[in-house]
Amino acid sequence: MPAMAVIDPRQEPAAKETTRKPTVALALGAGGAKGLAHIGAIEELEAQGFQIVAIAGCSMGALIGGIHAMGKLDVYRDWVCSLDKFDVLKLVDWSFSFSGGGLIKGEKLIDTLLELIGDTRIEDLPIAFTAVATDIEREREMWLTRGSLFDALRASIAIPTLFRPHTIDGRLLVDGALLNPVPVTPLIRDPADYVIAVSIDGPPETNQPMEISAGDAPNKGSLGRWLDRLLPRAGETKSADSKTHERGALELLGQSMDLMQANLSRLRLAAYQPDLLVQLARNVSSMYEFYRARELIELGREKTRAALAAWEPSKARNRQ
Repeated sequence: MPAMAVIDPRQEPAAKETTRKPTVALALGAGGAKGLAHIGAIEELEAQGFQIVAIAGCSMGALIGGIHAMGKLDVYRDWVCSLDKFDVLKLVDWSFSFSGGGLIKGEKLIDTLLELIGDTRIEDLPIAFTAVATDIEREREMWLTRGSLFDALRASIAIPTLFRPHTIDGRLLVDGALLNPVPVTPLIRDPADYVIAVSIDGPPETNQPMEISAGDAPNKGSLGRWLDRLLPRAGETKSADSKTHERGALELLGQSMDLMQANLSRLRLAAYQPDLLVQLARNVSSMYEFYRARELIELGREKTRAALAAWEPSKARNRQ
């Protein structure tokens, strides 16, 4: 009778352990259109063999993170890469006043995204997800982990004065970047091998282009002229002498938010350090240049690839 092979069941888990992907809890920061870089970061992490098991996002980071948690990131990426300047303008439902607390209603954008990818409940997502918003009346950070995903996203992206606040359960919520621009803290409770944060609040780079105008949109009428007073003028570029550059209202708002977020991010990340920080310059684009999607996605991919190449995971804090 031939000898039978004896398998020690205690050896089987060890064999599986060698093929297990390292798990990541991912914090995605605020940044408007700059947050499109998060798409490239997510794709590069997965291409290099990491498994994202939890995401906490703020503002644009919440939008990208929530869509990825749904499994629809490729659908959103293809759609946003198809947008040109005029397409971006068509998604903006201007209120032409500050009634309701914002210059933009936000309903057209959310309705478009709902039609594109649908909605779900956060607790039903295959990846643990937290959208960070700010309760403006109670002056406190809110972690949205249950209920409608798009309700949570709408609240998290409500940049004060730009987008109207969003009410959930009687709480008036605005952009989470006011208190936590790169939300590492919600991830502390999630089991993962590593915490990785992607921040778009890094020091500005002097060679980054910062041009944008709504003035070259076709059939420009009174709307275009009104936008000209908000946005930089067509063909206008920054000179070395900042006094000669006339900023539009939205550009000034964006730069002010960038500065505030950069300083707050630095303090929060010093207190709650991720195992790896992927950082992009805060002037890679303005907050509304969504028509540069392909460029920004690739930039996120490149920065993540470079950060991973320089990282030594063996020296990082292993949470398992």
